[in-house]
Amino acid sequence: MTADPVQHTPTPIRVRSVGTRLERVDGLEKVTGRAGYAVEHGADDGFDGALVAWLVTSTVARGRVTSVDTAAAAAHDGVVAVLDHTSAPRLADTDDGELAILQDPQVHFRGQVVALVLAETAESAREAASLVEVSYDVEEHEAELTEEAATYRPDSVNPAFDTDSDTGDVDAALAEAAVVVDEEYRTPHEHNNPMEPHATTAVWRSDGDGEVLDLVDSTQAVHGVASTLAPMLGLEQDQVRVRAPYVGGGFGSKGQPHAHVVAAALAARHVSPRPVRLAVTRQQMFALTGYRTATISRMRLGADADGRLTAIEHRVFEQSSKVKEFAEQTAVPTRMLYAAPNRRTSHRLAMLDVAVPSWMRAPGEMPGVFAHEVAMDELAQACGLDPVELRLRNEPDVDPETGNPWNNRRLPECLHRGAERFGWAGRPAEARATLEGDWWVGTGMAAATYPAYRQGGNAARVTALDGGRYAVAIGAVDIGTGARTVLTQIAADALEVGTDAVDLEVGDTRLPSASVAGGSSGTASWGSTIVAAAQAFRERHGDDPGAGAEVLAEAADDPLGTDVAFHSFGAVFAEARVHRRTGEVRVPRLFGVYSVGRVVNPVTAHSQLVGGLVMGLSAALFEESWRDARFGHVVTQDLASYHVAAHADVRDVDAEWLEESDDAFSPMGARGIGEIGIVGTAAAVVNAAHHATGVRVRSLPVTADHFLGGR
Repeated sequence: MTADPVQHTPTPIRVRSVGTRLERVDGLEKVTGRAGYAVEHGADDGFDGALVAWLVTSTVARGRVTSVDTAAAAAHDGVVAVLDHTSAPRLADTDDGELAILQDPQVHFRGQVVALVLAETAESAREAASLVEVSYDVEEHEAELTEEAATYRPDSVNPAFDTDSDTGDVDAALAEAAVVVDEEYRTPHEHNNPMEPHATTAVWRSDGDGEVLDLVDSTQAVHGVASTLAPMLGLEQDQVRVRAPYVGGGFGSKGQPHAHVVAAALAARHVSPRPVRLAVTRQQMFALTGYRTATISRMRLGADADGRLTAIEHRVFEQSSKVKEFAEQTAVPTRMLYAAPNRRTSHRLAMLDVAVPSWMRAPGEMPGVFAHEVAMDELAQACGLDPVELRLRNEPDVDPETGNPWNNRRLPECLHRGAERFGWAGRPAEARATLEGDWWVGTGMAAATYPAYRQGGNAARVTALDGGRYAVAIGAVDIGTGARTVLTQIAADALEVGTDAVDLEVGDTRLPSASVAGGSSGTASWGSTIVAAAQAFRERHGDDPGAGAEVLAEAADDPLGTDVAFHSFGAVFAEARVHRRTGEVRVPRLFGVYSVGRVVNPVTAHSQLVGGLVMGLSAALFEESWRDARFGHVVTQDLASYHVAAHADVRDVDAEWLEESDDAFSPMGARGIGEIGIVGTAAAVVNAAHHATGVRVRSLPVTADHFLGGR
């Protein structure tokens, strides 16, 4: 960009394409295999003759590397180089403990990168990596999460929430409450496991003004990768070009660069000008590319005899890594979901010698709402109330956390609509009331919520082309969610043309800056910016611009700076069947209804919401990463032992949304849909399993062993 973007306050657009079913604009490339992912770029893209990099990772959880014997690996056919902490290029900035790899002999967690093999083929690189002999001076490590170990109070929790909150007198209110629920709820470590593993192709080039690092990366934020790597490599940000034309999923794990990106950059510098391809193996992903921390939630709910909450306490214990802190905001949704005059939340971390946790779909909301919504189900049972009615009785008039009025809180409508569609009215009041053959049958529900985010730092460029066409450019990344499609629709409506008149370009740092594809913020953030650019373009150039007319603009307004609470809401309903002899759990029906603002494209929106429900179902029944604390490593480090929901597990799953347009939040009327589908889903399944069997499970996943022993 050669000029600063103009500031423009976007106004609501007249929708024509927005809200309609436009097929994915990149669908043909994907189904025909023409879409090129991170390590599929060759000579046509300037990566001719690329070497393959293979990571060698530590086999101890804490200590120092005393020697690296590379002789056998270096002698292997096809091997070009073997790098370790003594031979890898030096970084200019090593403050980030996760990313500053191969700079010193210290080992911070098991699975850390300790060496790197470069070879002509993947087969040679992999075999040579197995020949590298690393010796260690082993130190005592800590790798087990317990309440006793979780004593560290972080300054804030992701992304920038207060660590603790305290309103009223919780202890006194609980002492006086007619009904109290006081229980512990647990969620396990979970790993994101997108279909495309984390991968990078890198090459160093000379552009006449100095060296430039050119990357094709599987990332959720090309500009984020560039801004993170540039200072580490002693470069200006415009000396790092990052492209992500196609990304095979991320679920948050690709929202920030991980160590493999630095490894690819260092390797490419060592063998420059040859390019380097590096794909993290599925097994290595369990140590190197982030995960959801396990959580322990101590929930205390106090209510009067009518079920109205008088006190809520949510204490969270979770883990982070000694080498780099990350604190998940697990108790934050508890601060605003229901009304209660006395509320207290807190987060404490166990700082361990483990890999660094990171974002995973709905970080905080997923485990936090699980604990809260199972506790609410227990409260409903203790009060003799229907679970839907209990939630309706505790609807807050304003946001309990801030005191701000709601912009658009339609949770009651989601509850009513979901109950009607699911057939909730015929539900037996008592648990363990329905036996069909050998299967106990029950139903359960839970509320869902997710904040509405619009991120800054975005700009978009609109350029008039010949024949009434327009080029629209923004450095956003489509990670498979359909961003290309919905942004095309938004641009078309803002320019008042058909979608076939818009050429959209995304996924490159040479395009105007864009925020991360995360926090369910992409469509609202990038779409608002495109609307701002389109409206500024029309104001400057009119309805009939000449070819070459152009505007670079950014949205000037910030709805989150207003004194209004912006959130999305939903209600999830599940049917569970539990085999009375084996304890096997099946979920034949799962349904969610949501208030998410205007849906830009019903096809992609339904896919996102159903995908979230399926991921929540998977968390409820299967997903659990096991770390062996004795050795510090994740035992379940492949998809054979880390189970996810398969086709046979996903039966009748559906989602719908309330018709609405949140024009106060974005000029398209949209909020976000990517993450709310997973929120509350596991709780609904667990609550349904309790209703089926009378057995209350307070930890995920809900497996057969919980139900054995009773007929």
